[in-house]
Amino acid sequence: MRSLKHTIITFCKAQLSAQIATVVDFTVTALLTELCGLWYLIATFLGALSGGVVNCIVNYHWVFKAQELKKQFVAIKYLVVWCGSILLNTAGTYVLTELSARHYLISKVVVAVLVGFLWNYQMQRLFVYRDNHIKDKLERLRTHREQQIEEN
Repeated sequence: MRSLKHTIITFCKAQLSAQIATVVDFTVTALLTELCGLWYLIATFLGALSGGVVNCIVNYHWVFKAQELKKQFVAIKYLVVWCGSILLNTAGTYVLTELSARHYLISKVVVAVLVGFLWNYQMQRLFVYRDNHIKDKLERLRTHREQQIEEN
């Protein structure tokens, strides 16, 4: 039962973190598009970039409490997942806006919700903020490679 409670609390905290990041993302996007006249797709990318930085910091310290993990490994894993998120958000916003003739912010909301639940949360929970022993696996790979070189 404690595990279920912990899972629900973590999910709720992750959603709050995502909402904070979304506010940053949408604010940057709208300001750059509406006030600065930047093309909505570039503004979408820059908004996602800004929101991603906020999300990573909040998740590291508060949601997943991953301080025992090395920041550099978290940052590398987050960057991989984040690149996928930015690509999905940007491409999804473009496709939905262009195909449906909706306002770009409506498309951005729909795409952000889908990407948030189906990609971001799952990848952060299962990969980014979890100790997957990548350092140990890389060390074993390096040792194995050195052994092969010695054998030859």
